[in-house]
Amino acid sequence: MLDKWTEYLDYGGQIDAVYTDFEKAFDKVPHKRLLSKLRSYGINSNIINWIKDVLAGWKYRVKVNGSYSSWADVTSGITQGSVLGPLLFLIYINHLIDCCEPFCDIYLFADDAKIFDHVLHPGDQQILQK
Repeated sequence: MLDKWTEYLDYGGQIDAVYTDFEKAFDKVPHKRLLSKLRSYGINSNIINWIKDVLAGWKYRVKVNGSYSSWADVTSGITQGSVLGPLLFLIYINHLIDCCEPFCDIYLFADDAKIFDHVLHPGDQQILQK
């Protein structure tokens, strides 16, 4: 990223950047959409079934003032302390690159994204906002 910024600045202008950090990102990945995306990438069905089994079977309940709610299925979220969790998250958000590329550059690392553009003209700022 720094090499790209240096290259841009050699041509003049400025770099406008947006830094993002997806709050509780790993908890918010919907299982059905993730599995659908894996299928769309042509991932082997045995691997998809294995990942589905890893994600399935989790339940939760809430305790308020000493009383518990009923158990409910966990339908989103991936494990954060695993090797597989960050990979699944990146696969899930990988489409952001395709969405941003016509307008700006984007670099992804885990749940952080850096979106930036080389600004030479006032209109370039509107493109980044888009």
